[in-house]
Amino acid sequence: MRAYIIMEQHLEVPNLEQKLAAFARALGVMQTLRKNCPWDSKQTNESIRQNSIEEVYELGEALIKGDPNEIKKECGDVLEQIFFYAMFGEEKGQFDFADICNSMCDKLVFRHPHVFNPDGSLISEVGIRGGENVGNADDVSRLWEAVKLKEKDGNKTILSGIPASLPSLIKAYRMQDKARNAGFDGEQREDVWQKVKEEISEFEAEVGHMDREQAEKEFGDLLFSLINAARLYKIKPDNALEKTNQKFLRRFTYVETEARKQGRQLTDMTLAEMDALWDEAKAKGI
Repeated sequence: MRAYIIMEQHLEVPNLEQKLAAFARALGVMQTLRKNCPWDSKQTNESIRQNSIEEVYELGEALIKGDPNEIKKECGDVLEQIFFYAMFGEEKGQFDFADICNSMCDKLVFRHPHVFNPDGSLISEVGIRGGENVGNADDVSRLWEAVKLKEKDGNKTILSGIPASLPSLIKAYRMQDKARNAGFDGEQREDVWQKVKEEISEFEAEVGHMDREQAEKEFGDLLFSLINAARLYKIKPDNALEKTNQKFLRRFTYVETEARKQGRQLTDMTLAEMDALWDEAKAKGI
């Protein structure tokens, strides 16, 4: 209810009734399926956990492609997973969708003391309350981490809120970003290149020694330093790598397709011949 009070008092939400009606329809459809569909009715937290992970990755892929229709579709698939967990919680008497929404709103109000008073009302002057001085997004990020440590049942340490199951690339970025919000960061982002060069040299040295275990360790350090460089230059490394993956997929598929048009298999071609087709793909903007 508190969220609705905030909405009514301070925000104008376009087509609010239409959106609430759509939410009610979605909830009704999901509850009907839960009761009447043999597959939906037997699902549990454990049975759809993998589905949820896959749906989030599919949304991530749609976001990389930038297709609005795909993003809309995949958002719906992710939302379906949330409906499932809400229904499971309600059936067990643990929580329902209203509890989820109110919990989210309470957390957001608590974590934005530069926007909200403790009762959820807007402060009179954004950025000024209780000594808070928030003028830009970086200030908000630092405040966010500090406030999280004050939450009841919140994170006990700065890095404890990072899921252990996160993909390593994203996990490294998040750890570095959280450490930055605590002031653990270089003064000049250009300084990061010296660290990258050091890690390259150390990796090359271990590869030269043919020590696989040490080489793996140093390669990890090198990747970590490159992720740090990306962060300092406002680049999301996971997005950057996925775009390169997609580019490689398109160009390699072009090479394979053109080879087949010539009646040849890639395994029968020289590297120089494949490189020539690769350059054709680049020239065509593939």
